[in-house]
Amino acid sequence: MKKYGKLFIFLFLFSIILPEVSRAQIGGKGIFTFLGMPKSARVAAVGSNYLPVNDGDINLALSNPSLINEDMHNKIGLAFVDFYSDISTGFVGYSRTFEKIGSFTGSLEFIDYGEFDRADYTGQRMGKFSAGEYAFNVGWGRALAPNYVIGANLKGVVANYEKYSSSGIAVDVAGSYVSDDNRFVTSLIIANIGRQLTSFSGNEIEPMNFDIKLGFMRDLEHVPFKFFILTEHLQTWDLRYDDPNDPENVPDPITGEREEEAGLEVFADNLMRHFTVGGEFSITQNFHVRGGYNYQRRQELKVPSRISTVGFSWGFGFRISKFHLNYSRSTYHLDGSPNYISVTTNLDDFFDKE
Repeated sequence: MKKYGKLFIFLFLFSIILPEVSRAQIGGKGIFTFLGMPKSARVAAVGSNYLPVNDGDINLALSNPSLINEDMHNKIGLAFVDFYSDISTGFVGYSRTFEKIGSFTGSLEFIDYGEFDRADYTGQRMGKFSAGEYAFNVGWGRALAPNYVIGANLKGVVANYEKYSSSGIAVDVAGSYVSDDNRFVTSLIIANIGRQLTSFSGNEIEPMNFDIKLGFMRDLEHVPFKFFILTEHLQTWDLRYDDPNDPENVPDPITGEREEEAGLEVFADNLMRHFTVGGEFSITQNFHVRGGYNYQRRQELKVPSRISTVGFSWGFGFRISKFHLNYSRSTYHLDGSPNYISVTTNLDDFFDKE
């Protein structure tokens, strides 16, 4: 058991050191970015794209494969997101456990960009076309020791935009520490290790949307409340950028120079862009409310003249008969908030047990 503890500590330190040497792509520079979008309503409610919670929720396995275990056996998860305009995304997944081998999941996630008008160079319309991206995933997880679990997702990805197409392959690897009482969980996830196999142009190969994440969950002992501290993009320290439309970034009308921020202010801003905080309160055993705050999302998508609730998210979950339902809204922009809906059920509940 001690050697597994040393392995987990090594991975933890590795996730901290790697940002200094890595040049991973973020901010839309990678391909197949829909893989990093939250699909589960429970995950979206706390403002991130993954959660370190070990309670058998199959919807969490898509982004954190170390959570795949026997508690998900014969469960089905479905999620749908009504995103902006005609864009929608979601997934469907199923899990099964095999003795001595481990627990597996199979899932399909997608993003549909809707229909577009096809036109020639003169503007003459020639019908319509659709665009979308799809990932076919096989996940695996098992325990290494009583408190340490590992997992991986293998993804085959395809994208089709009219007559243009692309494909790729990626792997997520993850490890989690789970306390004896299951009240503390920490997960390290290295997501989208892979490459584009065929490009849209047939020439230049684009990088994958690589990401390193480290998250913590604490379930309070005397209050039915879980709080989360979640980090992303640990491979890249500097997530800031200059927005020419930011009124605070306008050059001095006389000197033409922009006012430089203090070093401590820049450091704190960069640090907070890696963090999301959230919580889940269990009003009853079958009804939960959730909320979260994503600092990076707020800084990048807010409108200075009307900041509103950009960066905040909320949701709730409840059980009806054999189904667990979750709903959430996550504010990206003043224009509106996407609606997230997800459902899970265990097929064993539909059959009489002898």
